[in-house]
Amino acid sequence: MNEQILVELIPMEEADRNQFILDNQEAFRYGALEEFGVRYEHFEDGEEIISKQTIGECMDMKGAEIYRITLHGKNAGGVVLHINSETNHNELALLYVIPTVHSKGIGQAAWKAIEQLHPETKVWETCTPYFEKRNIHFYVNCCGFQIVEFFNAKHPDPNNPNELSGASADDEMFRFEKVMK
Repeated sequence: MNEQILVELIPMEEADRNQFILDNQEAFRYGALEEFGVRYEHFEDGEEIISKQTIGECMDMKGAEIYRITLHGKNAGGVVLHINSETNHNELALLYVIPTVHSKGIGQAAWKAIEQLHPETKVWETCTPYFEKRNIHFYVNCCGFQIVEFFNAKHPDPNNPNELSGASADDEMFRFEKVMK
C-alpha cells in the first residue's frame, strides 16, 4: 500500500455518543459473526455481542478518554482509554475499526497515535474475547502486546464480579500487556 494513512484521534463529542456506541456494536457483531456465523447465540443485548450498557459504563469510567478514529477526515472507528495519571498503568478499554475499512492499517496507525498521545505510559493493558483471532493477531503481532492471562471458568477475572461466580465459555478473555518503560 503506497497511500499514506492519515489517521487522527479526535475527541468524541457528547452528541456523537449514541453513534459511537452503535458503531462499536457493529464492529463487535461483525467479529463474532465472522468467526461463528449466524449460529452464534451468546449476545449480551438482543443481537449485540456487547451491550449499550457495557460500552456506556466503559465510556463513563473515571479517567476515560474517548476518541473517534478518522481516516482522511472520515469516521473509521473509535477508542476508549482509561488513563491512570498516578500509576501510568493505562488501559486500552475499547478499540474498534469499522468493518468496511478493515485491513487498511487503520488500527495499527491508531495504536501508534495512542502511544504518542500518552508517552508517559509505563504499561498498557487490554482484553479481548477468546474467539477474536483477528484482535489477538493485531495486539500480539502488530502492536507488541503479550498475552499474560486467560480468564475462564477455572480462572475468573477478579475485576469482573459477574465472572467470580464461574465464567462460562462465552466469558473467556485473553488479557494483554505492553510494557513501555
